[in-house]
Amino acid sequence: MQRRKLAIFVGAIIMATNSLTTPIHGQPVDPDKSTKPAVAAPADAKHAVDVPVKVVVLFSSGVGYFEHAGLIQGTSTAELRFKTNQINDILKSLVLEDANGGKVTAVTYPSQDPISKTLRSFQIDITSNPSLGEMLNQLRGAKVKVNAGVDNVDGTILGLEKKKKPAGGDKGIVESWTLNLITGGTIRSIDLDSVSKLELEDKQLQEELGKALTALAQARDQDKKPVTINFTGDGQRNVRLGYVVETPIWKTSYRLILSDDAKGKPKDKSALQGWAIVENQTDNDWNNVQMSLVSGRPISFIQDLYQPLYVPRPTVKPELFASLRPQTYDGGMEEKKEAQVFQRQLQSAQLMDAAKDAAPMAKRKSMAEKGEARAQFGGGAGGAGGAVLSDAPAEPMDPTASIASVASAAKIGELFQYTVGNVSLPRQRSAMIPIITDPVELERLSIYNQSVLQKNPLNGARLKNTTGKHLLAGPITVLDGSSYAGDASIDNVPPGQERLISYGIDLQLLVDPTKNSQSSRIQSGKIIKGVLLITNKNVAIQEYRADNKGDKDKTLVIEHPIRQGWKLVDTDKPLETTEMLYRFKGQVPAGKATVLKVTEEVIESQEFAILPNSDVGSFDWYSKQGEISKAVREALIKVMQMKYAIVDVERKINDHDVQVNNITQEQNRLRENMKTVNAQSEYYTRLMKKLNDQETSIEKLQSEKEELQKTLVSRHNELEKYLTDLNVE
Repeated sequence: MQRRKLAIFVGAIIMATNSLTTPIHGQPVDPDKSTKPAVAAPADAKHAVDVPVKVVVLFSSGVGYFEHAGLIQGTSTAELRFKTNQINDILKSLVLEDANGGKVTAVTYPSQDPISKTLRSFQIDITSNPSLGEMLNQLRGAKVKVNAGVDNVDGTILGLEKKKKPAGGDKGIVESWTLNLITGGTIRSIDLDSVSKLELEDKQLQEELGKALTALAQARDQDKKPVTINFTGDGQRNVRLGYVVETPIWKTSYRLILSDDAKGKPKDKSALQGWAIVENQTDNDWNNVQMSLVSGRPISFIQDLYQPLYVPRPTVKPELFASLRPQTYDGGMEEKKEAQVFQRQLQSAQLMDAAKDAAPMAKRKSMAEKGEARAQFGGGAGGAGGAVLSDAPAEPMDPTASIASVASAAKIGELFQYTVGNVSLPRQRSAMIPIITDPVELERLSIYNQSVLQKNPLNGARLKNTTGKHLLAGPITVLDGSSYAGDASIDNVPPGQERLISYGIDLQLLVDPTKNSQSSRIQSGKIIKGVLLITNKNVAIQEYRADNKGDKDKTLVIEHPIRQGWKLVDTDKPLETTEMLYRFKGQVPAGKATVLKVTEEVIESQEFAILPNSDVGSFDWYSKQGEISKAVREALIKVMQMKYAIVDVERKINDHDVQVNNITQEQNRLRENMKTVNAQSEYYTRLMKKLNDQETSIEKLQSEKEELQKTLVSRHNELEKYLTDLNVE
């Protein structure tokens, strides 16, 4: 029933929405030579123009700068559409120019106010999806026309109420809405179930309801948002629009073509091809745009400028009896809520004025022009469906003959930029663009690292960036002549720097790292104030035996790990040192073996406190080591003698304690026996005499123990004094 009643408003809603336009809110831009504070542009005298993309600058940090340029006539508007999540970037980075005296008056875009707050701003609140009765109850006092059955009633809404009525049959009692209208001096009650049409006579209410429904509909379309730029001026003018938004990172991949000279020796120069991989994930086709690819990592971030922010304010109630004199009240203060924290980094784009001429594409050399035979596969003169091969071998493909760089390169501050002119790329498509076709210096190597492969080095090379361009990190496909040799990878290589690359396993060269040893020997010893200081030299020797099974000489680079605190001794100077590795370079002749011996040493010190109660075993061992000076060894021997004397006294004291304990146990036995014997008997007298003798022995032992303890203290003091004054080397 409520659905039928909701349809009553359809006519009024259609009438309202047909006369509305989408509400917009002006956003002032920063003032410059072509902007001034936003003002309401006149609705007439404007026409929309298309301003296409002309410049695209892609950064390796994940953002892109896009510049549109075009002609406009008089007062015009240009509309760009962006995804909702791009609006913050637009508000932060948009730059504008209206040449020849034109001005930018306003940049407008749909508000991002929370939909609940927007809906509550209209006279008719449809935030909670009200029923027809609840909605009409908000319109009390509004004039309406009601068709109920055969009656047509004009009146003013007094209010609505719910009444109970029989549902018919055995369905019980139900509630229904009743509309109370004032018509003239009469109040009429109309059952909403009987209303077939209800029309609002107040045009303002019609518009408010239409606006609320339009805002509700727009809230569902969060994918695309229009941004309208208003230009004012006279005559035909050039305009430019620029902004920075998030884009996919542009990537690079390389082809390294190794080659030999006429004698079969590797050339010092090899060819490097670099391809830029770009993606157009925008909503605009790129037609003949100037594209710049910038390597580097400028700082870039997002700040939420699109979402309206509201600061809570205190509510102040008026003082009813404060009219005798003016009153002043301190306002309540609350902390402002911080804007959203940085979510990513921002960069300022370099505006490009013009594209440099692209290098001409090299023409592909035709095998047919050379008159050489090539392999033919598939059906042909040699038989249906069979492969027909000519007698002459097919000419290898020359991967450098037909590829030329279409990019010009230049350094911009700390960044490096490739510029390509006349690029056309439809939206949601990707492309590979050649940006590097230059010779590079290269030295073929075999690179061995025991932690990578135990027995074989890797085929590799030392590549020097002689292109004059910044090489962005990326994969390298290595071609030896025209044959695939393997894949490598490099990090960022500025001009003039060198990097090692490896792309395969060198099966002709074997390396045996199993011969190694480590030794430790005392270097010196000294005693300072009772502390024995021992200096040890630890020596580690690692041998690498390289055996060349091939028929060509090999240049071998061996990577040896750096151990913290150790230093190289009696070893050839490494070619270079990294944070973690030494790199040694040498030649391995064909059919022969060579050995690299890496010797390292570290000096370590140990301290031993010579205390009266410490163990003498370790000191005895050090006293016999010839590397320690005679004075130190003699001092250690004397210390041991003094400690042995202390140990001897301690042993005697312990022996006296044992004797006293044994006598005490015997006395306990005698006393138990005496309890069972007559005190007048001879045996009792005998036991009594024995007890008396034992008491005499205990007294003697205790007296001797006291003397021994004095001796022990004396010898401890003597040793401590000796150690305190002992300083020998």
